[in-house]
Order: sequence, then C-alpha cells, then structure tokens
Amino acid sequence: MRILLWHVHGGWTDAFVRGTHTYLLPTTPDGGAWGLGRAGRDWPGSVVEIHPADLADADVDVVVLQRVEEIAECERLLGRTPGRDLPAVFLEHNTPRRDIVGTVHPLADQTEIPVLHVTHFNELFWDNGSARTRVIEHGIVDPGYLYTGDLEQFAAVINEPVRRGRITGTDLLPRFAGVAPLEVFGMGTDGLADALDLGPGELLIGGDLPMAQLHARLGRSRAYVHPLRWTSLGLSLLEAMHVGLPVLALATTEAARAVPPEAGAISTRIDDLVRAAARMIEDPGAARARGLVAREAALARYGLARFLADWDEVLAEEPGRGPVLAVTERGAR
Repeated sequence: MRILLWHVHGGWTDAFVRGTHTYLLPTTPDGGAWGLGRAGRDWPGSVVEIHPADLADADVDVVVLQRVEEIAECERLLGRTPGRDLPAVFLEHNTPRRDIVGTVHPLADQTEIPVLHVTHFNELFWDNGSARTRVIEHGIVDPGYLYTGDLEQFAAVINEPVRRGRITGTDLLPRFAGVAPLEVFGMGTDGLADALDLGPGELLIGGDLPMAQLHARLGRSRAYVHPLRWTSLGLSLLEAMHVGLPVLALATTEAARAVPPEAGAISTRIDDLVRAAARMIEDPGAARARGLVAREAALARYGLARFLADWDEVLAEEPGRGPVLAVTERGAR
C-alpha cells in the first residue's frame, strides 16, 4: 500500500514507517512543517520523499492525516477529498487542551474519516461526537536493554520545560534534585537551571540528543522521572522503560495504564515518589529489578510488532471505499 503522511511527530513516525508499505513524505528544500520529509533520519528505503507538486500524479492509496489543515492540503495538491474519494484516517496525538472533558474534536460529528487515538485516555476525554474511533496504542522500536544505573542520578526527557511549566511538571523537578542530581534532556532546556534556581550539583542539562545517544545516556542514570501533569503518553517514557530504567511517574493521563507499580513508583502524591527515588539511589539492585519489570511491561504492551499489525488491520479494511473501523479495539497483546 502507498501511504501519504506528513512528518509531524518524529518519534511516532519512526515506528510507523517500519511496516511493509511505501510511505510518501512531502519534502521541500526549506523543510518546515509541510516539507520535512525524512529529515535525515535513518529510515527504511520504503520511506520515499516526494515534492508536493508531484503528488497530483502520485499513486496514493490512503492518507494518514494528523492535522485538520491536511484535509484542504490534500484537496489542493491531489485534487481528491480525504474520506470521500481518497481513503483516509485521522490520527490524534494529543489530549484536549483546555476544557478537558468538554472539548469537541475537530472531526467529531462526521463519519467519512475515522479518528484514531494513540491512548485510551485521549479517546475517553475528547468529545468525538458520532465520528468512528479506535485506539491504536504506541509502538516503540526497541533500543535494547541498555541499563547500567551506574550514575547516582535521575534522568528526565522534557521538551520546552521552561515555557510549558506546570503542564510538564517542571515545578516538581527540584523535589527529585533534592535527593540526587537530575539530568534533563530535550528541546528548549536553556534557562531551566535559572528558572528552578538549581546549581550544577543538582541539575544537569543533557540537551537534545540523537535517539541512539539519548538512549545510551538514559541507561546510565539510576531511574527515570516522568513528572508531566497533562500530556498524551510521552514516547520518551516508553523508550526509557524499553531501555530498562525504573520509572518514577505521576499517575496522570495514560501513565496510570502504562506503568505498573512494580516498575518503579507511580502516584499523584509527590512525597511517595520522592521516597521511592531515595530508595532507588540507596538500593541499585532493587532499582535494576524494577527496571526489568518496566522493560517487560513496555515490550508486552508497546511492542513494534503489535503496533504495526494493528495499523495493517486498519489500513486493509476496504481501502477502495475508505477504511471501515470497528468501534472496539483488540487490546494489547
């Protein structure tokens, strides 16, 4: 199958393009939101960059939409309307932003384009109206077991922690840095030390690293901190679990489903997490054991094979007339 999609979410796309299809990614010289293409990523040869002007003559079987604006872009570039004369699904990556239980999804109350959510939490909290929905949980390209835990510190991956503040739980980080040094990776981490008034012995800035380097660096920390209050399930959390780190996580959004208590500690009470963090530092053997549970849980629920099989099932459902989705999902295997 020839699948059109824009490179919007690099971590999710990294798993999606590992299937058996041909993936067409619009590419422009200046890149940007509408022409990022492969962006230099080490993806299979089945990921084909295509200039937007060439899409009109391209053989496209289905489009995976990730932004509402892509519907109009398909009409402009292909002369075909998604959901009518171009099979389409809409992939919703995010949680509702403000009125968290009353926000109506942009594709609610239409039946042409099914809405696929990446977590059960997202499907539950969006008002999807009469739109057909399904959950396809994340899949992760397994980086392998890389945990050593030899550094008596914690690690976290948070993009733009200063700008996003309480959403990402940035204000909670000093509680963990008071137990042991905390190394924070991700985009937009400049100014974090000043914002939190933490010194170099408390906070380390790991920066925005290529994925392989990030995974190796994460594996040296004793435990992973996931302090986000409100987010769709972060792929960095699942990657850390694959690496084998024990997890200290807020029991919010989908994290409550993704992280079993035996994989570290999960709670809405910060004191519980801080006490568990101290135990991880004091007992590296216990930390390693909990990290192995985290890895086993992540492989079982968020393995790549299950993820690709779920997508194949969706994309194969009568592509000539548009995907027809069952409302119920098969569950994790």
